[in-house]
Amino acid sequence: MHDKYDVLIIGGGPGGYVAAIRAGQLGLRTALVEKQHLGGICLNWGCIPTKRCCMAQRWRTILRMPDRPGF
Repeated sequence: MHDKYDVLIIGGGPGGYVAAIRAGQLGLRTALVEKQHLGGICLNWGCIPTKRCCMAQRWRTILRMPDRPGF
């Protein structure tokens, strides 16, 4: 972890994480601060329920793979 950054982004929601990716692509030393889960409320709990369904299906597929341990 560095102690000097060009950009500090507060919030890892739909706008924040995209801004962090773009800043990194532009060569800026970037830090993103999120108090909870990356993706924010919208992705994880709120207004994008299809994303939750996709994640649930992904975990279902991963856990059913016989060569990978479950948890």
